[in-house]
Amino acid sequence: MEALILYYDDTYPSAKEQKAFEKNIFNKTHRTDSEIALLEGLTVVYKSSIDLYFYVIGSSYENELMLMAVLNCLFDSLSQMLRKNVEKRALLENMEGLFLAVDEIVDGGVILESDPQQVAHRVALRGEDVPLTEQTVSQVLQSAKEQIKWSLLR
Repeated sequence: MEALILYYDDTYPSAKEQKAFEKNIFNKTHRTDSEIALLEGLTVVYKSSIDLYFYVIGSSYENELMLMAVLNCLFDSLSQMLRKNVEKRALLENMEGLFLAVDEIVDGGVILESDPQQVAHRVALRGEDVPLTEQTVSQVLQSAKEQIKWSLLR
């Protein structure tokens, strides 16, 4: 089991504690059809897709509907970005997009966005900010056309 986990507090301060928690949560949830669990005093909402498991975890007093909104936003955003091919290989090939999506949805544990259309749109815009040295000629020309168009419209 490989995991990409982002921790926003020090509930599990050491890597050993984090690994034990991750193993425990996976063992408790990977064979069930439900979408929510209480584990070690935490509220866990989760979803699986082919060979991936997505988890959003909050304290026991967090609203489950808000946690589920974050999970659904992340999943639906990735589904749009990966053209409905939410599986391990496609995700590994687009890890930058995953990190950008998480950054758009949550900042330091604070929910910023729950609309997957907005997240996917912002990730696409941020993905277009490629350094000039890494752009193809057609990308540079398209960018120049856009800049000229906007300067003429002012």
